Amino acid sequence: MEDIDRPRVVPGSKERIEADLRWLGLSYDEGPVLQSERGALYEQALARLAGAGLVYPCDCSRADIARVASAPHEGEEVVYPGHCRQRDPARIMKRPPALRVRVPRQVVWYDDLVFGSVAQDLAREVGDFVLRRADGVFAYQLAVVVDDLAMHITDVVRGADLISSTPRQIWLARALGGLPPRYAHVPLVVTEGGDRLEKRARGTIVRDLREAGIPASRVVGELSHGLGLAPTNAPTTALEVARACAGREIVWRREPWAMPACRGGS
Repeated sequence: MEDIDRPRVVPGSKERIEADLRWLGLSYDEGPVLQSERGALYEQALARLAGAGLVYPCDCSRADIARVASAPHEGEEVVYPGHCRQRDPARIMKRPPALRVRVPRQVVWYDDLVFGSVAQDLAREVGDFVLRRADGVFAYQLAVVVDDLAMHITDVVRGADLISSTPRQIWLARALGGLPPRYAHVPLVVTEGGDRLEKRARGTIVRDLREAGIPASRVVGELSHGLGLAPTNAPTTALEVARACAGREIVWRREPWAMPACRGGS
């Protein structure tokens, strides 16, 4: 459970997520594990990186960075220009600092199980990214890498919107002395107009579908077909999909996919 940013955690969300997973027939081997209870592990990882000279404090605000960073193209993130990289860490800070990691001038490549070859120039396309925010909250990039290494995760399947985060996570895993997992980034589910679905859009979250009387088997059938895991969108279960995929090569879809509008009843 990625609940490390406590101010943004919605009360009851953990229980609702677990209920949704049970309804869809999805189970897990262990857990749930809460990131909010793993701070000591993240501190240890941060200390290891700091001991290797890879961490430095940065008191730049977002406005400071925006003034000197080159304007990104659509879909790209703002690359930190390295303003604090060579500054004396003993200097007086304007504000509580974040902690950044020094990335090398290196191209990280990996073979995505869906999108194939992916390469990223860390220094040019990412820059020194944050490991711990100024308010003391550990960054997503550090937490997920530490979790994957600690749990010996071999394969990560997640949305294609996170594909740009993967090379830095691979590099960070190696910097921590670990072996990164394999990655498969699946296409996003979008509206019929091609827009990305948002949690606040009615009728698009699992609970809305359940309350509308849509059977879980229909949701699983539509999603498995949309991902390329099943030849048709016939109602099915997660277990049946897993059994059908066992031992065969999966041909994933790469394009965003619009799930048909679901209406109540079976």
